[in-house]
Amino acid sequence: MRALKAGASRSTFRAMSHTEIFVPPTPAAFACRPDQSRGRRHAERESATRTSFQRDRDRIIHCAAFRRLKQKTQVFVAHEGDNYRTRLTHSLEVSQIARSLARVFGLDEDLAEALALAHDLGHPPFGHAGEDALDLAMKPFGGFDHNAQTLKVLTRLEQRYADFDGLNLTWEVLEGIVKHNGPLSGSQPDAIADYMDEHDLELDTFASAEAQLAAISDDIAYNNHDVDDGLRAGLFEIEEMAHLELVGPVFIEVANEYPDLDRSRTIHEAVRRLIEVMVNDVIEETRRRIAVHNPQSAAEVRLLGEPLVGFSAEMAVKERALKEFLFENMYRHFKVNRMMSKGRRIVGELFEIYLGEPGCLPNDWQSQTDEAGTPQTARVVCDFIAGMTDRFALEEHRRLFDVYAGI
Repeated sequence: MRALKAGASRSTFRAMSHTEIFVPPTPAAFACRPDQSRGRRHAERESATRTSFQRDRDRIIHCAAFRRLKQKTQVFVAHEGDNYRTRLTHSLEVSQIARSLARVFGLDEDLAEALALAHDLGHPPFGHAGEDALDLAMKPFGGFDHNAQTLKVLTRLEQRYADFDGLNLTWEVLEGIVKHNGPLSGSQPDAIADYMDEHDLELDTFASAEAQLAAISDDIAYNNHDVDDGLRAGLFEIEEMAHLELVGPVFIEVANEYPDLDRSRTIHEAVRRLIEVMVNDVIEETRRRIAVHNPQSAAEVRLLGEPLVGFSAEMAVKERALKEFLFENMYRHFKVNRMMSKGRRIVGELFEIYLGEPGCLPNDWQSQTDEAGTPQTARVVCDFIAGMTDRFALEEHRRLFDVYAGI
């Protein structure tokens, strides 16, 4: 190591002034408080070392469905490359943004994190293509909805505990999962309707502010990591995004500030700044709405009649344009379409053979069916497929349809 010059400082780190240090606000009046939770469906002794929301987060992280997210498609099928996002890395990115936003507003960070980590647990393999294929296959039996499937995973399909099925999470987490896209009205998927018969989640109101933060963090995360992954995969180029009001100016800013920066670092720097732009917009707009409504409790947030958390009108227009660009240039790219076409066929063919021949299911799943083609068997088959990773679905399809493959 090169010796320090005489008199030189041993630290090259710049000391931060007090004005640069973030000081968290006091808890907001409208924050969800774990000591005032509406509780769990099955009574339990609470932890002596964790709040109820911390315990929920820990249960989510330790469940099998969360581990399987590492091999589930976000846009690129998991085996296509190690550097692209999966459902797991996406969920971690959402949780980081949600927790940071919750801290800014004095909301419960653990609740926001739990919701972010759990929001995609019901997604089947092969991303939206797998979901479309399952929904089509299940049309005669009530259809498929990934939010409803997430609720089912959390309340029934995870079987770890001696006293109950599911993870027995707090009301606030389950409410936020079901209302990820806002209040629900009319008839609901079976998984939600069945659960509502036993535990009312008040579907016609908005969710907590923490849940709203988790939902908008989902939008911020997937918009930006799709820009990152799409550029790195060569599906489109930086120059093709120049016309986008949200993205173009940020890449120009980076290019002007770092004219000799390589492409990879340019992408990272621009995406980092894009996230900051969107997060700051949420902060400013949400502060404006808080000033207008002045909610004094979590209950008031649910009854406002409109979201407390959101993008400004200007940002909403810019974000919608970005989504339209990604839809046309990424999600409809022939490379993505080919893999998604395979995914749809694999899911559809797996469903067809299991439904017609439930004896092909593993014993523990087969025991839950009745006869071929019945609604009961269809729902069991749907749950089995929805829990698959991309890799397992590919292997299972090979085992069932390749006559030379091993069992």
